[in-house]
Amino acid sequence: MRYILNPNIALRSWMFVPYAYYIKGERNAQGLKKDEFEFLSACDGKTELPTEKESAIAHDLIEKGFIRKAEPGESISDWSRVRAFDNRYFPAMNLMITGKCNYNCIHCFNAADNAPLMSEWSMDEMNSLLDQARDCGINAFTITGGEPMLHKNFFEILEGIYSRGMFVEELNTNGYFINQQALDRMKAVGCMPLMKISFDGIGYHDWMRNHKGAEKTALDAISLCIKNGFRVKVQTNMNRRNCDSMLETAKMLDSMGVDEMRIIRTTEAPRWVQNAGDACLTFEEYFDKTILLWQEYASESHYMNLTVWQLGTLYPDAGFYTLTAVNSCTGKYRGSSPVCKGTRGMVAVGANGNVYPCHQMSGYYEQHGDILGNVKQVSLQSLLSGGKYLDEVCTTLEVLRKENKKCGNCTYFELCNGGCRAIALALTGDKLGIDPSKCFFWENGYADKVAKALPDYRTNI
Repeated sequence: MRYILNPNIALRSWMFVPYAYYIKGERNAQGLKKDEFEFLSACDGKTELPTEKESAIAHDLIEKGFIRKAEPGESISDWSRVRAFDNRYFPAMNLMITGKCNYNCIHCFNAADNAPLMSEWSMDEMNSLLDQARDCGINAFTITGGEPMLHKNFFEILEGIYSRGMFVEELNTNGYFINQQALDRMKAVGCMPLMKISFDGIGYHDWMRNHKGAEKTALDAISLCIKNGFRVKVQTNMNRRNCDSMLETAKMLDSMGVDEMRIIRTTEAPRWVQNAGDACLTFEEYFDKTILLWQEYASESHYMNLTVWQLGTLYPDAGFYTLTAVNSCTGKYRGSSPVCKGTRGMVAVGANGNVYPCHQMSGYYEQHGDILGNVKQVSLQSLLSGGKYLDEVCTTLEVLRKENKKCGNCTYFELCNGGCRAIALALTGDKLGIDPSKCFFWENGYADKVAKALPDYRTNI
């Protein structure tokens, strides 16, 4: 019997992950048993194999939808064929294609007047990187900037990703360049990512973006994306000046059909302090105000998920919330787990080619000359196989626990896992230091405060 692999499945193998597969359009690979992988590898439409009556594996894989009987002359695509990689497993890349931006946001370290970060990728450099990403088993991209749609080769970059069998799962944009023609060009190559559009509250967006008319532009972009079938996630900076607009903003975005609103605390970055003075909320103000926001938002019927950075996500339609400070919510705590699962699975690449654990840490690394590697100078494969970058993102919880005595001796460590390394670095200057926001959360009983504010909601602890 000749079988053929489902065209939406691709077989992959990495160092330490020898038997796995991708499903088209999903970021992460799934594991297979050795005998399953070997059987699937022969399902090329040409190789004779035992029938489903003769082989339990064949029967099982047919039932699961991995394979079917091949028609005469059928063969699998190049994308589906087995590919083995010598590097460690990294399914995704967060790629800053340009540092340039048409706005000059008052809180952004990567703003238009910050010349050192204004580099961008040439098309020759980009094609080389995309080839390397494909050859390392990268599957999904988050495209960011600057303003990524400002890059003159933006659509060529998208086409390059899809022509290599990879896809864009998220596009971060201010919305300025979103119009019907742009969305049509994206759809033409099969590019329908989550559109992550910045919007900093009704009546405050122009001020934060330092651009007259930015609010209307962003809202028009959100509406147009939703009209065209794109999922939209709105990212909002919250501070002392705009915090009272958050509920009204959330209700409006929900009525527009936005999938998720993500509120982040505008942090104590030098540029923000310089432009906005004492507008940064304290942890107490931030948690108190956002818990009240959750409570008020949950008191009415809404569908849009409401995420609060450092606090968690409210799922009003499901009557459920998660807490960011609870990382090990399933299974047994393992000291061998990475300090950040996000950085361990996604390579962050800057417009200058430098790699970082994540883009939230890029400003610090650039300012202090802490270069973990540069994909314009050395191969991506080498960076994902060994060296300084890999050591950084593979740092384990056990290492953190030993190096950070407060975390190591904390009652809540196996729940919060030490918190966010980017926040720790920004606020303490120590990659393995405490995350003050998580310490404040636990030490002041905010898990209980959320539970009291949402008595009818279930949670992950």
